Amino acid sequence: MKNLCRVLVLCCAIVTTATGHNTSDQNDAIAHYSDRAVELLRDAISRETAQGRGLVPAYAESLKQVFLEAGFSPEALTIVPYGETASLVVRYEGDGSSSRKPILFSSHMDVVPADPESWLRHPFELQEDETFFYGRGVLDNKFDVTLLTTLFVWLKESGFVPNRDLIIAFTGDEESFQETVQQLARDYRHFVDAEYALVVDGGGGVLNDANEAIQFQVGFAEKTYATFSMTAKNPGGHSSMPRADNAIYDLARAIQRLEAYTFPVETNEITLTYFARTAPLLDNEVGEAMARLVADQNDVEAIATLRAQPQYVGTLGTTCIPTMLSGGHAENALPRAVTAVVNCRIFPGHTPAEIMRELQRVTDNSDLEWRVVGVPVTSPASSFNTEVMDAIAASLGPIHGALPIVPKMGSGTTDGAYWRAAGIPSYSFTGIFINPKDSFAHGLNERVPKTAVGESLRFWRAMIDELATNRSGTAQ
Repeated sequence: MKNLCRVLVLCCAIVTTATGHNTSDQNDAIAHYSDRAVELLRDAISRETAQGRGLVPAYAESLKQVFLEAGFSPEALTIVPYGETASLVVRYEGDGSSSRKPILFSSHMDVVPADPESWLRHPFELQEDETFFYGRGVLDNKFDVTLLTTLFVWLKESGFVPNRDLIIAFTGDEESFQETVQQLARDYRHFVDAEYALVVDGGGGVLNDANEAIQFQVGFAEKTYATFSMTAKNPGGHSSMPRADNAIYDLARAIQRLEAYTFPVETNEITLTYFARTAPLLDNEVGEAMARLVADQNDVEAIATLRAQPQYVGTLGTTCIPTMLSGGHAENALPRAVTAVVNCRIFPGHTPAEIMRELQRVTDNSDLEWRVVGVPVTSPASSFNTEVMDAIAASLGPIHGALPIVPKMGSGTTDGAYWRAAGIPSYSFTGIFINPKDSFAHGLNERVPKTAVGESLRFWRAMIDELATNRSGTAQ
């Protein structure tokens, strides 16, 4: 834990690093590019880039045009098709003076579906009130696609020359099968190969109920995403002649056993550091439970308190939950086959095969048929990166002052898992500061604070200055 503790001490210090910008000029630039970002975001939200709509390639083409108009060469922009979707790769050439590999910035252009009838505001129209922008993808992840696009446009139009290449990879199916990131890592490695990736999706700043910034989270690792199908079969027959061995009953009993089962509690360096740094910020029983768990990983009451909180249950070990049911072939026939889909988020250190064996043991029915759905990815935690963590501290200082920077293990899956699996260390965070109560990604009435536009531009411009500028010179 020595390296992580080091960064926590470092990041709680007052940061006064200068960025080399004239403050008045930078404020004017941020105001100008914030307006441009909002217009790009308005266009982005209007595009229903959900799976099955086939609209991601058109969105990628529109972004490509934005980069071309800013002065990027056609050779620096590559759209990589994949079925109904696509990726967009953007290369910002540096002068090579650092003699280092590029930095990769990764976000995704697709969104989860949204039903306009269920929303208070139309999900595919950017709407706003005094505090928030609203729309599907405004938080996950059209905002960050827009911010990265605007950032690179600002850099290009200001004449900035980085000391190494900077690469954007906008993928096209992060919310479904994540095959576009796998395609890039596998077949287009020469386009995206980098020293490390900054996955601009998840993590970022946390606000409390008084709208005060209290911490900044950085994803170092993610749980393995794996889906299994569990099928009960039966000879079937006519519904007028019921039999005791009904496939639905068999499946229902198996699901009840899964409901009653909880995977063992597990912790690692990342999760314990996360709890240790978050506990003092929560003046309630949850914060107390975090502190007790750090002191004693066998504290039963602390574990129960944390597992009762949806936002923390995934941090304490593997979780598996049935998510879909299908089966039967006629209303007047006994079912010959019924299937439950079980989705798992697997704690690092375990394989999908190991977890499936555990599920088979728990359900205790050797007649059930199990199979893995898709191809799960297992990726290691990223190594500690002093350069990235120092840059985050320096970039946050002028905006929110000294903040704890907290390493985190994601319970969900971003494209970072696939970059890590391909050997590119990845760190997940955004420039957005938001109260978790206002985070409605994947839900109804998704929103993002309007202040996040200017703050994110300021943050990411400072990050570029820290990571891709020769300190002997001055950034443009």
